[in-house]
Amino acid sequence: MRLLFLTLLGCALALVLASTPVAYADPPPAAGELRDCPECPIMVRVPGGTFQMGDPSPAAKADEKPVHSVTLPAFAAGKFEVTYGEFTAFVAATGYTPATGCMTNRRFNRGWGFDPDLSWRDPGYPLTDRQPVVCLAWAAANAYAQWLSSRTGKPYRLLSEAEWEYAVRAGTTTEYWWGDRADDLCAYANGGDLAMQKGFPSWPAANCDDGQTFTAPVGSYRPNAFGLYDMAGNAWEWTQDCYAPSYEPQPRDGSAFTGGSCAHRVLRGGSWGWGVVDLRSSQRNGILPPTIQGGDIGFRVARSL
Repeated sequence: MRLLFLTLLGCALALVLASTPVAYADPPPAAGELRDCPECPIMVRVPGGTFQMGDPSPAAKADEKPVHSVTLPAFAAGKFEVTYGEFTAFVAATGYTPATGCMTNRRFNRGWGFDPDLSWRDPGYPLTDRQPVVCLAWAAANAYAQWLSSRTGKPYRLLSEAEWEYAVRAGTTTEYWWGDRADDLCAYANGGDLAMQKGFPSWPAANCDDGQTFTAPVGSYRPNAFGLYDMAGNAWEWTQDCYAPSYEPQPRDGSAFTGGSCAHRVLRGGSWGWGVVDLRSSQRNGILPPTIQGGDIGFRVARSL
C-alpha cells in the first residue's frame, strides 16, 4: 500500500513539474554586473561621460550630422541583446501577445517581404533560448522593459540613441568600434559576411566567414571596452528615439528625442543580413515605422542608475 502511495505521489509531482513553466536563466552575472531578478537580463554599468556623436567624414550620411558633443550620466545597458529565452519568460509571466507576421527573406529571392505565418517564435530560421529575439515591434520591446520595471521596481527602458552610440563606441572614434577595417568583422560582430552570402548570394559581404548564416547566440563575439556584446550586428536594436533627419533638434544631455510625429523610430547596430557599412558606430536606420517586425530586428534594454 505504501509503495502504491509513493508511486502515485511521484506521478502527481511529475505532472505538476511538467505543467509548471520553467523560468529562463541566463549565466550568472560577473563581478560588477547587475541582475535584478532571476529572469532579468544581465546589465553592465556604463560610466557617464562626454563624446562626439555622429561622423565627420565625407562618407557620412546627412543624418549623421552635425557632429555634436553629448554629455551623459552613468546608466546600465544590457550586456546582451534581449534573448528569445528572456522574452519567452516575459510572455509566460504576463500573457502578452505580440502581433504575428514578420518581414523576412524566407520566401523572397531578391528582397525582404511580409510573411503573415512568421512571428517572434518562428522568424523563418531555427532559434535557441540564447539567440536574440526578433520579429518584434517597438511597442513589444517597450512592453518588455515596462514589465522589468514592474517586476523589479527599477527604471528599465530602451536606450536613447545617444546612449546607444556612446555605448557602442566605448571611447573609440573609429568607423567600427573595433577599428576601421571592415574585413575584421567576424571576430567582433555577426554581420554580412561570406557565411551569410552562402544563403543569400546577391547580398554584400565582408571577406571573412564566421559560420553563422542568421543570428548567432548572444555573446559569441568579442565584447567592446564597456563589456557589451553584439552592439554591432546580430539584430538591429530599437531605441527610444523618434527619427529626425538631422541632429539639429537632438538633446545634448543623452536623453531621447521625442519630437515630431514619431512616425519612425530609430534602429541601431545593423544585423546578420546587412552589409558591414551598416554596422558603423554612427549608422542610423530611421526608415522603418515602429510597427515593423523583422527577422533581424530585436532590442536591448537600459536601466537608469
